[in-house]
Parts: sequence; C-alpha cells; structure tokens
Amino acid sequence: MYPHSHHQTDEPILDVRNLSVRYDGRAALDDVTFHLHAGERVAVVGPNGAGKSTLFKVVAGVLTPTSGTVTVSGSRPAAHVCIGYVPQRSHVDWNFPVSVADVVMMGRSAVMGAFRWPTKRDWDFVQNALDTVEIRDLAKRQISELSGGQQQRMFIARALAQQAELMLMDEPLTGLDLPAQEGILNLLDKLQQQHVTVMVATHDLDQAEKYFDRVMLLNHKLLGFGASQEVLKPERLIQAYGNRMRLVDANGNLMTLDDSCCGEEEHEHV
Repeated sequence: MYPHSHHQTDEPILDVRNLSVRYDGRAALDDVTFHLHAGERVAVVGPNGAGKSTLFKVVAGVLTPTSGTVTVSGSRPAAHVCIGYVPQRSHVDWNFPVSVADVVMMGRSAVMGAFRWPTKRDWDFVQNALDTVEIRDLAKRQISELSGGQQQRMFIARALAQQAELMLMDEPLTGLDLPAQEGILNLLDKLQQQHVTVMVATHDLDQAEKYFDRVMLLNHKLLGFGASQEVLKPERLIQAYGNRMRLVDANGNLMTLDDSCCGEEEHEHV
C-alpha cells in the first residue's frame, strides 16, 4: 500500500467516539464508540435496520453524524481517499453500460482528481487490482454479465485500485453460493497481507466467528465488541434480536434470520 496524506501513524486506523445518527427523530445509531487497529478484520452483526449501513456510510464520509466524531488515522473521513466502500449488490444498477475495467478505474478517480485522464500508472493499478481478485480475464465484460461472486470481486478490485487502507463491505456474501463465499473469504486473507483493515456486515454467525479477528454486535447501540466467544453469547444475541431472531443452519453455517421487515436505512441506495 502507498502512504496517504493526512495520516497520523500513531492514531488508530479508525476511531469512532460517541457517534449518534438520527433520522426523523429516530436513532439509527446511539452513542457508539470503538476503534480499529490497522490490518484487523471485523465482522459487524445485528438485525435488519440495526444501523450497520448507516455506520458504514458515516465512516465512508458520505453521511454526516448527528453527534460524535469519526477519525481515520487522525483525520475526518472526508480528508481521505483511502476508504473503500463495497455496497450491497441490491443497491447497484447492473444494467448501467460500463465494463469491469471501467468500474475498477472509478476507484482511481479520487486519487487522480477531477478532469484528469488516466495515465499508464493508473491503468497499472487497475490491472494489478484485477489480478489480485483473479478476474483480469473479465476486464472487458459488461457488469450485468458477471456472477454474484464476480461482482463482489470487481468492487474489491475498485477499492484496491483506490489504494484503500480501510475497506467497508456491506453484506458482500449475501446471495452467494458456498464456493463464491469461500472465494471472497479467501480474498480477505490477501487484503490482510496487504495490511488493509476490513469491516464486513454479515448475518452468518459461524463465519463471523471463524474468519474475523473481532465481532461487533450492533442494534442502534453497540452491544458487544471483541472476541467472538464473548460477543456471540446467547444473552447478548437475545438482547440484540429479541423475539425477532431465528437461528437456521445454512450449508452448515449458523445464520440469523430476522422476521421483521428491513429498516428504512437498509433500503437507501449508495
């Protein structure tokens, strides 16, 4: 990874303090405080409408909190180009007439600045990112022709081309078959080797336990953050989900199903 301006190396890669966000008088996030270390992998779990997407949007700098602070390596998110956001696939217009390479090049736009044509160096970043996620052969493919797993790999490549040091992935495994999920989880190993910090929203409790350094349990408030065996205790899950929670076995993994309708913030498009 390459150094970015505004970074203070003695500060956490992400520091969230007393963060609150309100929509029409309702709290989407209420007094949330935590910090992340560089290179960590964190799973964010909680019921639909718990504020997971809202949290990611505040960290990405696209949503202003009602109160509290968010800093990335000591500066506000808007000062950084190193935050990569991988949206929910349902929030993307897959019929938009762009190729895989075009989308990955979009990750360079924040680095290049406005009104600048891509250089050979920019295209080298794109090719290297496509190589890392193993879809270089799909570079000229229209995005609607991709499988679900390939779509997620494309967005990860876009973040890599952006030289992201903090990557926010909003339910990247939802709707993928088991091999595609395993492929994305294997990519997380590559990201960690490059010292990329990753936050992943997921409903799969087994994957949260097996593949992540720490687990965050969120339902508007931060109900737990730490080792999975401490956070995913039955009493804490009941506190988060209440009588809305059902545990089901999906391909051998324990997943939560939320019987309620998705919250309003889950339907917002990126």
